[in-house]
Amino acid sequence: MSTQLTEALDRCRAAGMRKTQALEKLLSVLTAAQRPMTLAECAESPELADQCDNATVFRLLQRLNNHDIVRRMGLHERAAYFELVIPGRHKDYLICTECGNIQPINAPCPVHELEKEIRFTTGYKGLYHKLEFYGTCPDCEQKPSH
Repeated sequence: MSTQLTEALDRCRAAGMRKTQALEKLLSVLTAAQRPMTLAECAESPELADQCDNATVFRLLQRLNNHDIVRRMGLHERAAYFELVIPGRHKDYLICTECGNIQPINAPCPVHELEKEIRFTTGYKGLYHKLEFYGTCPDCEQKPSH
């Protein structure tokens, strides 16, 4: 079992969540993911496909999101994407307003210094931010409807 998976399970226990096989497998899928995943991608993964239905995966993702163990992102009218929150690791994203595609930004985050200053001047603990940029991806921009 990976360190990230063990830490995520520990955070679930601390939040009062019961460790079930479905929870462990869902966290395993999210830990191994190279990018945020939709509900359907999680539910259809080989680890979960025979384990539980979409409703169960949805309820688990909602509970994980409510406890800040998973981050929900994306456009409200499109499929939501979910990503395991790993303390100390931060990613910013580009989100296409046409197709809903999400991809990480491979550049330094311009908000980190501001976050440090706000933490210092206000005394806030556990301060974090989410940075998402919205626009039209190159594939959608080239479609005839534009």
